[in-house]
Amino acid sequence: MVMIWLNGPTRSGSVLTVLVAACLLFGSTPVDAAAAKKKSKGLSPAASVALQYAEAVSKGDPLKTVNLDFACQYRLLVAKEPHAASPAPPDASPDPCGKRLKAAHEPALARVDSGMDILWPSNGALPFFRDDLDHYAASAFVMDAIGLSPPGSGLHLSAVSTTPLPNASFRLRPQAPLVSVPATLVILNVAYQDPLTAPITKAPGSYKWTNTVKPARRAVKSLNTQWVVLSGLKKHGFPSDSAVVNLLVNDGTSVDGIPQEIIPFVTESSKAIAGSVVWWGPEDAPGLLVASAARAAGFPSLRDRVAMLNRVLIIDPNQAEALTVLTKDLYAAILREAVQAHKLSVKDPALSMAVNEQYWNVYAQGERLDLSLDMEMGGLEQPTTADYLYRLLPALRTLAQVRPEQLDNRFRWGVALRWNLDQDLSIEVHEQLVKDVPSERKTAKAEALLQLAWSRINKVAWNRNLDDKDVRAAYQDADQAGTFAEIPLDKFIAEYTKAYSLLFTPNRDNGAILQRLTEAKRWFGEVPGNNQQIWDFFIGADSLKSVLDADPIFQPLLASGAPNKG
Repeated sequence: MVMIWLNGPTRSGSVLTVLVAACLLFGSTPVDAAAAKKKSKGLSPAASVALQYAEAVSKGDPLKTVNLDFACQYRLLVAKEPHAASPAPPDASPDPCGKRLKAAHEPALARVDSGMDILWPSNGALPFFRDDLDHYAASAFVMDAIGLSPPGSGLHLSAVSTTPLPNASFRLRPQAPLVSVPATLVILNVAYQDPLTAPITKAPGSYKWTNTVKPARRAVKSLNTQWVVLSGLKKHGFPSDSAVVNLLVNDGTSVDGIPQEIIPFVTESSKAIAGSVVWWGPEDAPGLLVASAARAAGFPSLRDRVAMLNRVLIIDPNQAEALTVLTKDLYAAILREAVQAHKLSVKDPALSMAVNEQYWNVYAQGERLDLSLDMEMGGLEQPTTADYLYRLLPALRTLAQVRPEQLDNRFRWGVALRWNLDQDLSIEVHEQLVKDVPSERKTAKAEALLQLAWSRINKVAWNRNLDDKDVRAAYQDADQAGTFAEIPLDKFIAEYTKAYSLLFTPNRDNGAILQRLTEAKRWFGEVPGNNQQIWDFFIGADSLKSVLDADPIFQPLLASGAPNKG
């Protein structure tokens, strides 16, 4: 009879609807029944039903899900009930059953990615349980969206235990006698095979106190879920004898101030068991994490790269390869943001980096809005420079702890701290860097001293404390850098830095500033890729420009620039 229904068109709707109705009326096909019997061997009947239901949800099988879901069966039964007190509710059909299930899962699938907190999969389904786990239906932890994004591998289910519960009760229509049926609590273990697509939860002990404090996240490796299974249903007109109470038909919420009856009334609910969660850790898949960091480096989109690296780092926060790729990417992104602001065309890579870093050095001393306003707080649609900076800082710090020998990372860490106004720590990082760079590495030593000088200058420039000893120390650092400098760019930056530091000294000597800038200009003329616009950029920094414009002795310096060698 089922085959006849499927082979001919119907007026009631799609083939899927007819097939679901047929399964509900006549039970599983012989093939399904045989497979279920084989699979359930050794399991209690209730555990077998719970396992079949969870597997049906995880595979996106609407026929089996509806056939084993109490709420779906109840609504269909009430819709056919000849003694129903009112017409069938509008959702008394198989399709709304799927809609209710989807609606229950939606809170865990809602993406609220902000800035550079995006997680892999960067597009598509990302199950993220932001609330306490027992706030979600048990089916949410086996939803078919889990593991669908490549290379996702889904989940594995196994029965753990069964426990009898007090009988469940419900009415099939208003004013009808209560029906009582046996209830069993079944514990199923859910194990997620792929750490890159496994569901995410808040880390243990992590709370979101304010919108600006984001909780730490973890990837779930496995957890136990409990399912309420009712049996003895066929004698009450249900098409199947057993079904899972995943969602209540009616949770008792008041309608127009009138309390509604809970259907069915059970002493337990189907949900996750919070204390059973096991998270993916560094020791579980070290090879996969290394490979994922390498894979991320090849993604063309920064969003995708950061998403994959963030996923790796919630599994192993100290994964050095992921930290290395992430910090380089985000630092480069901040430098690119500088290009969008100053709009200079700088062809030489070394000079370009110096220009872009200097843009943020000066910007951090004054307006600094772009370095402090992230997209979430600003109500913006795209990540801001602040988003890059806020994600960059903890990664730089961790990498400095994991791989202290990576001096280039510590260069970047001190610079990022400077831009974030972490003044004392920025100076401390660069002071230690100067000590750790051997003197025979002259270029590296010069650059470390120059970074230290600018960390000191930014502290004084922001605080406007002209008695701060750091301003004199900055001059000395830059002067020492000049003795190590081997390339014209470093010699130019050393002289320019000395001139800039003199702006913040008590009883400022404009003649000394002119002397240092004149020497800086001489070296700038030898820097590959130099041109007038870049020179104007350096001497046009706000604090410096106000001094140069106010004193006529600087007019020759302002009137002509270095020859264009760009």
